[in-house]
Parts: sequence; C-alpha cells; structure tokens
Amino acid sequence: MFYDLYTQAGKNLSGIPWQNYPRPQMRRNSFFNLNGIWQFTVQPEPELPHLYERTILVPFCPESLLSGVHTCFPQGSFLFYRRTFTLPAGFVQNRVLLHIGAADQFLDCFLNGEQIGSHEGGYEAMTFDLTCALKEQNELVLRVKDDLRSHVQPYGKQVSKRGGMWYTPVSGIWQTVWLESVPEKYIHRLEILADGEQAVIDTKDRTLFGTVTVHTPQGLIKIPLEEGRAVVRPENPRLWSPEDPYLYFFAVKTDEDCVESYFALRFLSIQKINGFTRLCLNGKPFFFHGVLDQGYFSDGLFTPAAPECYEQDIRTMKELGFNTLRKHIKLEPEEFYYQCDRLGMVVFQDMVNNGDYKFMRDTLLPTLGFQSRRDSKMHPDPDTRKAFLRGMEATVTQLKNHPCICLWTIFNEGWGQFDASQVYAHLRSLDASRFIDTASGWFRGGDTDVDSRHIYFGPWRLRAGEKPLLLTEFGGACLGVEGHMFHPEKAYGYSTCKNQKELEQRLLSMYEKYVLPAASKGLCGAIYTQLSDVEDEINGLITWDRQIVKVNAAVLRAIAKELQHAVET
Repeated sequence: MFYDLYTQAGKNLSGIPWQNYPRPQMRRNSFFNLNGIWQFTVQPEPELPHLYERTILVPFCPESLLSGVHTCFPQGSFLFYRRTFTLPAGFVQNRVLLHIGAADQFLDCFLNGEQIGSHEGGYEAMTFDLTCALKEQNELVLRVKDDLRSHVQPYGKQVSKRGGMWYTPVSGIWQTVWLESVPEKYIHRLEILADGEQAVIDTKDRTLFGTVTVHTPQGLIKIPLEEGRAVVRPENPRLWSPEDPYLYFFAVKTDEDCVESYFALRFLSIQKINGFTRLCLNGKPFFFHGVLDQGYFSDGLFTPAAPECYEQDIRTMKELGFNTLRKHIKLEPEEFYYQCDRLGMVVFQDMVNNGDYKFMRDTLLPTLGFQSRRDSKMHPDPDTRKAFLRGMEATVTQLKNHPCICLWTIFNEGWGQFDASQVYAHLRSLDASRFIDTASGWFRGGDTDVDSRHIYFGPWRLRAGEKPLLLTEFGGACLGVEGHMFHPEKAYGYSTCKNQKELEQRLLSMYEKYVLPAASKGLCGAIYTQLSDVEDEINGLITWDRQIVKVNAAVLRAIAKELQHAVET
C-alpha cells in the first residue's frame, strides 16, 4: 500500500502557489504570475484539443498530489495546458516575454491560436516573446510531450515503473510560469565572473552603456557600464563562505532598462598542504561535509509546495553540521540556489544523465569492485551524446553565476557516460572557475580534477593520491518512521536500523572509523546518502514528508568540527 504524505507547506497550501519572484539573480520591476489553476487535458495526438476535461494547479506536475491530478499518464502522451489572461493597465512597456522555469520534456507555446515557439529539454528555463500575437484578452495554450521510452533526453532518476532507487516520473510544467515586460533595448542576460578580489559583470551586449551601483560594507559605489561590461573591485573584499555567506547586491541601469542582482567574492583552488592535495576555499583547506540531495518532495515531487521548503531543508542540514549539498542529477528553480547563496550552503551540482541504465553493468559489477572500463565506446548514439552536451551547456549557462556552486559532476556511476576526457575539456571551456568531478563513483580514468569514490558496502579503501580525494556517496543507513513512510512493505536502503539511537550509532561509527581517519590523510569531502527519504528509500536523515528529523543535531555537529580540524592540521 502507498501512503499519500504531505509536507507542512503542502497542508497549508492555498491560493496561487509560488508567488515569489522567480529569477533572483536578474530582478526586474515587472512580474505577472501565471501560476494557479489552468485547464488541462491529455491525449495521444498533438492536435490542439477543443475540450479540456479537468484542471491542474501549476506549477506542480500532474503526477503529484499538489497538482490535483495525481495521475501518471501513458508515456508519449501530449499534455495540454490552457488559460486566459488580461494584462493590467500600465504593464506593457514595449515587449512582453513569457518565462517557464521548466517543463519536461518538449514544449510548444501557442498564443491566441498562433504558435510562438518550442523548447527541448526538461530541466532548464525557456523564454518566448509574445509581443506580436498579444491582444487585450489572450488565450495561452502550452503543449508538452514527455516520453521516457526514449533515453535520448536527460531524465535523471525518473522511470516509468518506479521502485527502489528509481522514482515516479515527472511530466509537463514543474516550475513557475510568468510574464514580464521589457523595453525595446533591454538587458538580455548577466554573466558574473568573480574571484577573491573582483567581479566582472557582463551583459554580453557591447552596445549597452550605463551605471552599476553596488552595495558594499563601506557604502554604495558606482561604476560605469561600458560596452555592456563593468569590473567591480570592492575595498577590503569580504569573502563568501558557509560561515559568512556575504553577498554584494547591485543594480545595472541603462537608458531604458534596470535589473538588480548580486555576486559573491570567493575563490577555489587545489593546493599541496602537509603532503596531501587539498581542495581549498579562499586559500584554505576546506572539508566539504555534505549530504546527497535528490530534490524530491512527497506532495509536489520535483516541486516543493512553497519556496520556503528549500530554506527549511538547507537550515535543517546546517543545524546538523553539514556545509554541502550534492544536488543529485536534477536541477532546481533558481530560488534553491539563491537560498544556498544567502544561507551559506555549498552545492555540488550534478549534470542530468541520459542514456540507458543496466543494473549488472552500472551497479552490481562496480559495487563488487569491477570499476575499470574505457568509455570511448560507451553510449555511442550520437543523438544521445548531443542531447547530454546540450543539457550540460544549458545547465552551466543558467547556474554559473551562483557562488554556492563549487563543483560540477559530469557523470554518475557510468550512467550515460562517454568520452570523459573530451567532455571534461568542454565543460572546462564553459567554466574555468570550479572543480569538476568527471566520473563520480567509478569508471574513472579520464581527465578530472578529483578522485571520486562511492562506498556503500566496503571495503573502505580511501587512499589519497595526486588528485584531491572525495567520497561522493556513502552511508544510506535506513530508519523507517511509522506514519511517515510512502511504501512500508517495500522499504529500500543499504542497511537497517531499529531506532534513532541505533541510527546515530551507525552514523558515528562510519564517520569515526572511516571518514575522520581518511580526512586526516587527504580526504577532502564526504557526501552522506541522504538528505531525506524518497518514496521507497528510507535512508534519509529526515522523513519523506519533511516532518521528522531522525537524528539528534548535537551528535552530528560534533563530527563536523572534527572533520574540518582534520584537514587543517
């Protein structure tokens, strides 16, 4: 039996969800939210329907409880969303843009019967210019197709038949839908390149001139924007870290447009310290003490009931002593990364995998120790490879301004892996400022910045070599909490505990027996599995519905201090 579980935010949900401004690193004083109740129907053919049989609550996917639909439709179905809108007086400046945070996998946009554009990819934001088709009263129709029978598109941990470590599929719209109006000559984007001394703010438009105003601890400073670019060098720079997540807020103003944003000053490096190769934050060795974060919620699946749920997760993990979240083969709305920036939580960001998965090849044999394999001929389909690279490029473009992200993970446990050294080189050309974990877990051998290991069943071989050593997955100890389990008859994890005390003892044993000694001998970070229970999995530190924290915070906070001390001495 499956149990419908709601987070507290889901229980409290009313009215229009997700009313916060959805683009925190490029705020403009124009925002018309289209979240809420839409007409909805599903059919096997792509022709626009005449009849909409039900409604759905956007931005929640139809498979979720919060959507009001709570149905998994046949793979390859066409999902149709319809609503009307009238813009408020004074809203239109010149052009009107439609933004959709994400929709899985293929979306076509129609306004007043005219097709405006299309988008491919289920995890990144999209924008459509509605200006030419806009009327006083408007009909907006969005057609979305998702098909997991093909593994060409990135899909993460979604499967048609969920179970174990694979989860309920997500289709359709799963992030905020909104409108903004912009002048004819507007700022299309901001690219921020920051280190420990300065930030380069670049609009990528060499015809733009204006002023950048920055809030600093010493007061406001104004810097000219020339040919779309400005360089900010704050006096006595205050460096970002989990202990002091200081953000410099700024505004870019041109003759016609104004956007607000922020940056942080911090720098990453790899240094030889006391005979070991260390990952350093702001010039000092730093132990990345983290948890695996799947980004699933009991009532909204890909989308929490409210943006405040991200803050709750981050604060809970910080209270337990963690400073890092490994966002596991999923992207989030920008609100998540803003909260990590603001609250001081490092993010190891995975790329979203595609390609086929085989249990024997990708999990069983590597777990038994068969972890060497040349990847030049793995996943050879050119369309699949092209789709992965397109998704990787989109991920970096969308997220690279966030200072919380300190490491990119390209491939996880061989899923979709191919030509690791070439893909590493391509990612390095897109972002030269962060660490790159090319092959997390196994099938190592290509170019990478770190030596990345997964250990669930032993043996615990953690010997640091020339590259910084990371334990990017381990643990997975299970504790089911009665009344807070999705599928009690088929719980999944890597070891079982009977009560809270036994779970705490299991955690302490793993850290004290294996992780702490390794940290003093070169280990640079460890990612425990995992932040929360997810469906069958009951190996979270908190329950699937986010209602219960399974461990005493004081127990884990003591470990965190010891780990950081181990890398400093």
